[in-house]
Amino acid sequence: MQSIAIVDYGMGNVRSVQKAIEHVAPNDQIFLTNDANLISSSDRIVFPGQGAMGACMQALNEHGLVDVIKKSAQEKPFLGICLGLQLLFDHSQENNGTDGLSIIPGNVVKFEKNELKIPHMGWNTVKQSIAHPLWHNIDDNSRFYSVHSYYVSEADAAVVAGVTNYGMDFTCAVAKDNMFAVQFHPEKSQHDGLQLLTNFVNWKI
Repeated sequence: MQSIAIVDYGMGNVRSVQKAIEHVAPNDQIFLTNDANLISSSDRIVFPGQGAMGACMQALNEHGLVDVIKKSAQEKPFLGICLGLQLLFDHSQENNGTDGLSIIPGNVVKFEKNELKIPHMGWNTVKQSIAHPLWHNIDDNSRFYSVHSYYVSEADAAVVAGVTNYGMDFTCAVAKDNMFAVQFHPEKSQHDGLQLLTNFVNWKI
């Protein structure tokens, strides 16, 4: 039995993430927590997030979670979801400019309105850029559910694991060593989303 910590810093509905992981890992210990020591001692980390990036960074600092997230992202299986992807990068345009955790180099920018509806909300296909254990049993160009107004615009091609098109192609999944992060919501993406979570809880680093 392994332990899986879902980082809860008070932003967004993380209960749906918790329920989805409990569904795919019924025999594991799953913690919804903002306790740095519990996060540090867990075998796997899930880093979800919703809301504004500025408020999320403020909450992470208030809970003293910045250092433990950075350390965990370097040492154990780590899954970022939605804002949990964007926060891994250097900087976002959101809230008049917000510095991220700088775990992965790159920047986050807002979709240009033009003829696009903002936020980007709904089901879109994901083109898998690389072969990766978290894509196991998920067909290329499968559809996942997204809700977001900002996207990763500058990421090293070496870390791009998936691409979605919304008026243009943009990075929707990244992978680096023991980290995997997605812009979409696997917990809201039915069968393929649950398969991705299953792959994560069984991922051998």
